[in-house]
Amino acid sequence: MNQEELTILNIGENLDNLMNLDPRGYGVCRILYSAARDYTKEPLTMNSAKKLISTLKEGDLVYIMTGFVLLPFKKAEMDGIVSTMLLARALVKGFNVKPVIICPEENIIAIKNLAYVVGLHFQDSIKSLKEYPLSLAAITFTKDIRWASKQADELIAEELPSAVISIECPGANSLGVYHNAVGLDVSELEAKQDVLFSKLKEKGVLNIAIGDLGNELGMGTINEHLEAYVPYAAKGSCCCGCDGGILANVKADNIITATVSDWGCYGLIAALSYLKKDLNIMHTKEMEEEVIITASRSGMIDMYGDLIPAIDGCSLSMNSSIVNLMRECIASALKLETTCATWFEKVIELGFYENQEVKNNELQELKRII
Repeated sequence: MNQEELTILNIGENLDNLMNLDPRGYGVCRILYSAARDYTKEPLTMNSAKKLISTLKEGDLVYIMTGFVLLPFKKAEMDGIVSTMLLARALVKGFNVKPVIICPEENIIAIKNLAYVVGLHFQDSIKSLKEYPLSLAAITFTKDIRWASKQADELIAEELPSAVISIECPGANSLGVYHNAVGLDVSELEAKQDVLFSKLKEKGVLNIAIGDLGNELGMGTINEHLEAYVPYAAKGSCCCGCDGGILANVKADNIITATVSDWGCYGLIAALSYLKKDLNIMHTKEMEEEVIITASRSGMIDMYGDLIPAIDGCSLSMNSSIVNLMRECIASALKLETTCATWFEKVIELGFYENQEVKNNELQELKRII
């Protein structure tokens, strides 16, 4: 292990810990993280960031899927759309790619308003996106399962993206039913984006899914753990009568779990910022606040239905603090790389982290055997 490898490991641990801070205290984030970390074998943020860096090149299309529509108001929630816009900004700054946001109709007004907050021009088609720099595009996806496969095929035929990233995006269970957090059937409200995600995965497109409960597409990757420990996830435990549970059926190759899905995405952005050695890829707390306020004024609602600048019940101050702490972690690591070099040498020499890696490998092998 060298200094850079040790820094990447510990920055990843910092980001993973921050995105799984549990202000509500009921521990679901840690239930998800336990299984997700066993799956990735390294910090979730760095795992996905490394995959993006090794895959993306200038001019590539990147799909970002989001948009959960909530009962009883039938409006889209804040979580997902806020970080989607900031991730689009980060990908343009860091890779000069072409972000395409796939979402339900309920998100479009917010996307148009937020595009200018994050410094990108809004386009309504992939064709125009390819023509203009410093832009993002948004495309609405059907809520009618009968048309989902056809629309997915049409998008794929137009141009295959290099990566697809879902953030707080609804996923159907094994019976094709979409659920909210407390097990009610919301199938009629949700865009059937998991159909497109699955087709892209089958074609070998790099795929990353970010979720905070288990009813988001991609969380089927850790299905057994979630069915055992997350309320409403097990078969027969949802409230709608389908008896399929809320757990999304679609699996992703790479997953990030967090207390709030947006926080998981912020961790990914921060990891990209460190690996690219460019602090400007990570947005500031001031931009975070402006994006949340603008999203709220554009009709996005908090998880509990409140028309306030909050995400999943977490205040503006809480969200901006998470962003600021992540950004400060990256800034410190970049600034002190030379100053702390001697300490890195001494720590590495004494072998703690190599021993931990051996122990972790042995534990994983034991779990596999059991």
